[in-house]
Amino acid sequence: MRKGIMVGVLAFLSIAAVCMAENKVITAAADPYPPFVDQSDPQEGLSLAIIRAAYKTQGYTVTMEFVPWARAKSLTIEGKYDILPDCWINEENKKTMLFSDPYAVNVVKFIKRADDPFEYAGMESLKGKKIGAIRGYNYSDDFKEPKDFTREDVTDLMTNIKKVIGGRVDLTLEDEIVAKVQIAKNDPALLSQIKFGEKAFDSKSLYVSAGLANPRHQEIIGAFNKGLAEIKANGEFAKIMAGYGIKDMK
Repeated sequence: MRKGIMVGVLAFLSIAAVCMAENKVITAAADPYPPFVDQSDPQEGLSLAIIRAAYKTQGYTVTMEFVPWARAKSLTIEGKYDILPDCWINEENKKTMLFSDPYAVNVVKFIKRADDPFEYAGMESLKGKKIGAIRGYNYSDDFKEPKDFTREDVTDLMTNIKKVIGGRVDLTLEDEIVAKVQIAKNDPALLSQIKFGEKAFDSKSLYVSAGLANPRHQEIIGAFNKGLAEIKANGEFAKIMAGYGIKDMK
C-alpha cells in the first residue's frame, strides 16, 4: 500500500516538474526583419539576442518560429504563440495585447527611386501617391484608412522595393537600418536605384507583446521587463547592441 502511494506521489511530482519546465519555455513568432529578426543569423537577430538574454535571467528559454507577420500577430493575439518579439504599439494593438517596456527604436523613412525629388513634408505631401506597405504593419492611424493616397499591401519589403524601382508604386516605407540590411542581403545592386527621404516619417519603439487571451501574458511580459532591466544594469544589453554595430540605443 505504502509502495503504491509512493509511486503515485513520484508520478505526480514528475508530471508537475514537466509542467513547470514547459511553463519556462516561451514561443516567439515573427517574419524576417533583419537585423532585428533574422533567420540567417546564429542568434536569430538583435531582438532575439536581447529577448533571450533578458528571459535567461528569469530562468526562461525562448523558441522562435518564422512565419508571415499577419499570421504571427493573429496567433499571438489568440495565445497560440506567446510573444511577438518586435512589435510596434498603437491604440488598436493595446486592445488585444500587453506590451513590454521598449528595448529598441525604428526610424521609419520613405523610400523612393534614386531620381525622384520627393521629400516627405507631412501627410498632405502624400496626396495622389501610390504607396507600398506591408500587410499587417500598423504604421499610423492615417495609414490605416488613407484618404488622399493609395496604399498597396504586400507581404515583404523586397517586393515593395522592386515595385518602387519598376514604377508600380511611388514610395514605400521602412526603418532605414532594416531596409538597408535586407536589400544588401537580397539584392545589393538595388541600393543604387533607391534613396531614403531626409525626414523621418515616424520613430517607433520596439516592444515584446503577448496576447491578452494568453493566460500567461502578465507573467511573460513581467519577466521580460525584469530581465531587460537586469541586462541593462549589468552591461550585457550594451554589449549585444555593440555586437550589431549599434551604440546609441538606451
